[in-house]
Amino acid sequence: MGTTLEFLRWLFEAQIPVGGSSLLLREVLGNIFGLLSALGGMRRRVWAWPVGIVGNVLLLTVFLGSMFGGADTANLLGQAGRQVMFIAVAVYGWQRWRSARNGDGSAVTPQWASTKARIGLVATLILGTAALTPLFRILGSYEPVWADAWTFVGSLLATYGMARGWVEFWLIWVAVDIVGVPLLFSAGYYATAFMYVFYGAFTLMGFFVWWRAHNNAKPQVQTLMPDPTVR
Repeated sequence: MGTTLEFLRWLFEAQIPVGGSSLLLREVLGNIFGLLSALGGMRRRVWAWPVGIVGNVLLLTVFLGSMFGGADTANLLGQAGRQVMFIAVAVYGWQRWRSARNGDGSAVTPQWASTKARIGLVATLILGTAALTPLFRILGSYEPVWADAWTFVGSLLATYGMARGWVEFWLIWVAVDIVGVPLLFSAGYYATAFMYVFYGAFTLMGFFVWWRAHNNAKPQVQTLMPDPTVR
C-alpha cells in the first residue's frame, strides 16, 4: 500500500524540464496513451479503447488544474469533462467493437453516416456549444469559454462516431483540433497543444485510411432460399 501511494505521489508531482519551464509528466503520458489509442482506432483494433481510457484518466487530473495542481493552473472544465465523457463512451465503443469484430482482426467496417445523422451531428455541435458555454462560464472555465464547450461537444460526437464506425468522425476531430489548439496554448497546456497539432494531421490521414477501407470492404452477400413456387 505504501509503495502504491508513493508511486501516485511521484506521478502527480513529477515534471519534465523544458527550457526555462516544465511539463507535467501526467500530461505527457496522457497524450502518449491518447496517440496510441488513435493509432489503434485508425487500424480498427479493439485495444484502442482501453488504452485510451488510461490516457483519459491521466488527462482528467491535468485539466482539473487547481484541484490536482497549483492554484495558478487554469481550469478547463470542457477538457476535463470530456475525459469523463471519453471513459463513458469508451465502454460503449469497446463493447460494440468487440461484438462487431471482423474476420481480418479489425473491429468494424467503416461506413458513411446517413444524411439525417450528419445533420444531427452538425446541429448537436452548434447547439451543444451554445448551451454549455454559459454553464462553463458560471463554473469558472478558462476563456474563451465557447472554445472549451466546442471541444467538449465535438469530442463527444467524434468518439460516438468512432464507436458507430462512421468515416466522418475523423473530420469532427479536425474541427475540434482547429479550436482546441489555440485554447490549449493560451491556457499553458503546451504538451497537449503540440499533441493536438500532430493530431490534426493524423486525423486527416485517418479519414482517408477509413475512406479507403470503406471502398475496399467486401459487400455483404445474402444467401437466398429458392422459392418453391418458381419453376
